[in-house]
Amino acid sequence: MARISGVDIPDNKRGEVSLTYIYGIGRNSAQSILTKAGVSWDKKVSEWNDEEANAIRAIIGSEHKTEGALKSEVQLSIKRLMDIGCYRGLRHRKGLPVRGQRTKNNCRTRKGKRKTVANKKKATK
Repeated sequence: MARISGVDIPDNKRGEVSLTYIYGIGRNSAQSILTKAGVSWDKKVSEWNDEEANAIRAIIGSEHKTEGALKSEVQLSIKRLMDIGCYRGLRHRKGLPVRGQRTKNNCRTRKGKRKTVANKKKATK
């Protein structure tokens, strides 16, 4: 397995796909990185030689923010929204969907497991 920016990327996949295992690199960024490094997109990671792997590492290190640095930047952005008290920050604080989705029926991934509220008992005569 090749190790790039602290992540073991799979050897048996194409370079374009295996670079997406790094947080902060999607399909388009992977393609541009491989193009700049002069490596074919279809070439598997196991077929890369040391020069190609080092060129890819250098490009990612210099031009892209990945893994820990990117995660901390995202967390700081969310914290800033919560601190200034804007609408998006309030939604983050309450654990509700941030981007305008409806909450009556769906959004269980944000709200968590259902909390059942029992009905009031009817008074018997």
